Amino acid sequence: MKLEVRSIDFIPETERHGKVQNLFFIWFSANMQITTIVTGALGVVLGLNLTGALLAIVIGNVFGAVFMAYHSAQGPKLGIPQMIQSRAQFGFYGAILPLILVVVMYLGYFATSAVLGGQALAGWLGVPMDLAIIIVSVVNIVLAVVGYDLIHQYERWAGYLFAVVFAILTIRLLTLYPADAFAGGRFAWSTFLLAVSISATWQITYAPYVADYSRYLPADTSINQCFGYTYLGSVLATVWMMAIGAVSMSVAAKAFNANSVAFIADKVGGPLANLVFPVIVLGIIGVNVLNLYGAFMSTTTTLHALKPWHFGIGSRVGIVLAAGIVGTTLAIWGQGNFLNNYSNFLLMLLYVLIPWTAINLMDFYVIRRGHYDISSILRPGGRYPAFNLRALLTFVLTVVIEIPFINTTLYEGPVAKAMGGADISWIVGLIVASVLYYVLMRSERVSQETGLTNMPDKNLPAG
Repeated sequence: MKLEVRSIDFIPETERHGKVQNLFFIWFSANMQITTIVTGALGVVLGLNLTGALLAIVIGNVFGAVFMAYHSAQGPKLGIPQMIQSRAQFGFYGAILPLILVVVMYLGYFATSAVLGGQALAGWLGVPMDLAIIIVSVVNIVLAVVGYDLIHQYERWAGYLFAVVFAILTIRLLTLYPADAFAGGRFAWSTFLLAVSISATWQITYAPYVADYSRYLPADTSINQCFGYTYLGSVLATVWMMAIGAVSMSVAAKAFNANSVAFIADKVGGPLANLVFPVIVLGIIGVNVLNLYGAFMSTTTTLHALKPWHFGIGSRVGIVLAAGIVGTTLAIWGQGNFLNNYSNFLLMLLYVLIPWTAINLMDFYVIRRGHYDISSILRPGGRYPAFNLRALLTFVLTVVIEIPFINTTLYEGPVAKAMGGADISWIVGLIVASVLYYVLMRSERVSQETGLTNMPDKNLPAG
């Protein structure tokens, strides 16, 4: 297996390869893991009954995945990573703002997932927790350094294993617990809307790196197929895993909250219980390599804006290693009170990612209709400004408008409080950012982008 030599540069047609069906396995395997299960439990943690929690999981994921899946089609069309595309919306240097926020997101997700991976490895091998976290992180670093093709292969073969093991777990849960487990608890619309927001957030937080895993596909790959395979893989796996988390929390909150990994292994039972630990470790590796690879891409994009140099194997190893060390340190430091901290972290991400995804999709599908000057994206002084004040204004203003609708343990906005704690800030953010960006940018409609072929200047150096 050869190391990936490209980073943020354009993928020429001669190097395009792979099948669009592989996108299903990337997003199926990335969600077939313990972090997804823990997230599914949050609805019950908030006080929602099991029926309401399951309904919120389905609605949130079905709706939220629409946005992340539409990003997938940008990869083959443009042939560049997801976040570097932001230069066409925010400006060559203006894109640094969302890039920094996204790097924080990647490292946060890496750390929270590494804690659960460490729990599984420690339970499996009996090693100290800190050492287990480090071991899992080292494997992620190796995979991220080798890059795109190895990641695709890993996710494909892991997906088959995950499907079998979690099918067995699902059957065990259905036979262990009575049907009246659905009848307990309470239902409140405000809590339900908050639970929907959590599920939608899960999907939308993938948006900043979806195109990274489709950018090597042939340029004529169908938008509908990119969307469909990405959407199906992500929704199917996420709803399945989150449902397991909701059921587990509703019937055995104390045991599940104390150690979710050990709880799942115990419920599988018998000789298969020993298989649960390595499968959970493999699942964490499957999602965390995406976080680390995304951190590498976004960091490289940020550094490239400050100094447009060539990023070779040495810089690739250095950036991936640095990101892995930071994420691992955060994981070791923040192991306590995991579920509460994770809930807060997940909700806070929503408020900054919503405006970004709305701006990016509005620009690609409505304003420019997929027509971009790749050379101007990859180097300063081209068609796109250094700072697009209209996009930056939309981004910042939308976040500000979202604040009254926010409901977290850290802050509850006046509108959310008046609605009994319901958090609809993500819906408000999508509408405001989309409409405002369209109004401010409608003069840049595709009529002014005629003649663009989404091909870079042949003299442009590799990134």
